[in-house]
Amino acid sequence: MHGTPEPRWVADPGARGSVSLTDGVRASWDGQAKGVARMLPVLTAPVSLVWRAATAARNLIWDRRPPLPVPGLHVVSVGNLAVGGTGKTPVTRWVVDHLVGVGARCAVVLSGYGRDEVLLHRRWHPDVPVYAGRERRPLLEQARTEGAEVVVMDDGFQHRAAPRDLDLVLVAAEHAFPGRVLPWGRYREPARALGRADVLVVTRRSAGVAQARALERRARMVMGNLPSAGAVLAPHGWLDISGAPASEPEGPVLALASVASPDAFLQAVRGMLPGTDVRLREFPDHHGYSDEELRALLGEAHGRTLVTTEKDAVKLAAFGWVPDSTRVLEARIRWDWDEDRVRRALDQLVGASR
Repeated sequence: MHGTPEPRWVADPGARGSVSLTDGVRASWDGQAKGVARMLPVLTAPVSLVWRAATAARNLIWDRRPPLPVPGLHVVSVGNLAVGGTGKTPVTRWVVDHLVGVGARCAVVLSGYGRDEVLLHRRWHPDVPVYAGRERRPLLEQARTEGAEVVVMDDGFQHRAAPRDLDLVLVAAEHAFPGRVLPWGRYREPARALGRADVLVVTRRSAGVAQARALERRARMVMGNLPSAGAVLAPHGWLDISGAPASEPEGPVLALASVASPDAFLQAVRGMLPGTDVRLREFPDHHGYSDEELRALLGEAHGRTLVTTEKDAVKLAAFGWVPDSTRVLEARIRWDWDEDRVRRALDQLVGASR
């Protein structure tokens, strides 16, 4: 029997206590590993070479035999090169917002690996169909049969069997670029894979615009004059557990996160609540909470107000007995540069579909 994944208490980013395997891997990616974890690059480099070779062979096959389009359907892929932490889901939300705003009949297709993302899209756009499954092409065909004219694929860049008309590829300004390939580094593919992109979107959370622009310049050294845009994922306001606007939390806070970048969430909460005592409770990305876990978590809060992410909120809301004082920090993207480039590309697809 598998035990429950062990979360971490974090009172201060510099005082984490014991380091899990996941922590060690991520620290090695960022060049901050300590102790035994410093050996991870040596141990994983050979595996990374195999991964690169397998990825290159697979891409060569699809480059020579691209997938056939789904008749009558246009597809926007929102993807990335790295494993998590680039803001794909918020960018996908923005894309769907835009398409709905111009009157397009659209749908969302995603893997469904994280059911939280399925629930989020359904909460954000209750009138937009959401299709989840490992194989994307059958879902695209189903969406077209059921009336969609434009589909947005959340995390679609590596799904080469699925046709697409527009590839938006995200790279986080906080990540090294060019980056090492899994498992030595966080990248699923080498940087030259950006040659398949239509628009590079440089996202940031804690990094400044200058750092994002510097990454844009490095990307162009790899791929030439690649069209780009830049966006920041920033706190937008407070919601209650159902997603309705709410007042800010009161008193000391327990921040709960099961996301790819929990530290970024911690810093965002602290930025919204300056001077507040904020403690982080971290679980693995996409973690599914049990009734026992949630009851224990509330008991351990010791009077702190529970503050969580939108991804966690849609899972917690299903329990029906989360305290009314619980607050959700909503995050939205705000464009740093060339928002119009992305809007024009989307509008061209909508126009072509008609």
